[in-house]
Amino acid sequence: MKVNWQLNKNSILVLHALVWVMIFLLPFIFSSENDSSKDADDLAFRNLKTVTNLFWMGLFYLNALVLIPKLFNKHKYIYFTFSLLLSFCIIMLFHGAFFKPFVQGHDFNFFRSSAHNIIPFLFTVTVSTTYKIIYDKIKADTVAAELQKENLKTELSFLRSQISPHFLFNVLNNIVAMVRLKSDELEPTVIKLSSLLQYMLYETDEEKVLLRHEEESLQNYIDLQRIRFSSKLTLNTSFDIKEEWHTIEPMLLIPFVENAFKHGNGLLSNPEIDIDLHSSNNQLDFFIKNKYVSSDTAKDKTSGIGLTNVKRRLQLLYPERHTLSIDDNNGWYKVHLKLFLK
Repeated sequence: MKVNWQLNKNSILVLHALVWVMIFLLPFIFSSENDSSKDADDLAFRNLKTVTNLFWMGLFYLNALVLIPKLFNKHKYIYFTFSLLLSFCIIMLFHGAFFKPFVQGHDFNFFRSSAHNIIPFLFTVTVSTTYKIIYDKIKADTVAAELQKENLKTELSFLRSQISPHFLFNVLNNIVAMVRLKSDELEPTVIKLSSLLQYMLYETDEEKVLLRHEEESLQNYIDLQRIRFSSKLTLNTSFDIKEEWHTIEPMLLIPFVENAFKHGNGLLSNPEIDIDLHSSNNQLDFFIKNKYVSSDTAKDKTSGIGLTNVKRRLQLLYPERHTLSIDDNNGWYKVHLKLFLK
């Protein structure tokens, strides 16, 4: 997995540059109008402080990029504390080296200067440590989100791979039955299967497909089953998609229809399947019901795989944006899916 940090890095660099420019310019901005009223010592100490800020900036990045990752995060707290104290002493030595050129007429006192600079030192270390903690937390959260996204894609691909062979297996059974009957509907059936295969191979690789494409694939599957069962099955369908521009997860509805055809025949003397699909006001309603016999021995071992997977896909892709109700009583198996589309 590769996380692209380039844009974030550029943004961070610009932000850092702006903050440091502001820190260095603020003393000059607020004192520029009153320079004539300030004595030479005030201006000298201001300029010395500005130069010392360069060392505080160096300490900021030394602490954030070296001391915390190499020492503090590895629980080497004694070395971490010693390194900070050593850094402070070194900065004070440099501060003293610049003292005479900037502040004339005054002697440099190490301890007095240290007492004066201890607050900027502690402030720099605190801000640097806070920055590092926040930066690492944001980076860790971003990586975790990317990992979760990759895991979601992997899981969805696995779920689809379970659905597709299961779906194809049933369609091919339809064709085998028609070959045995030497039906004239074989050619149009193969054409419809070809359209379904094209949809499955080329369009289901996308995260979303147009709702009208999912409707067309669903209609092709129903037509294939209608040809197979002919007059043996009462099949009522109603499709009314008013908002075709919406998108939907591919192969989401077919498992419900597949399940109805698989278990809506068998030992039934008068099988019937009702399918209703319509969308309006950013909402999709899908209702399907079929007669069934609880003792139907035609159910195979793969029964329920499609429905189990589609439930999982709904949980992953439409959390808090779908309702699914399944009811089986009085000889009818009913499924009602409601999706709230973006």
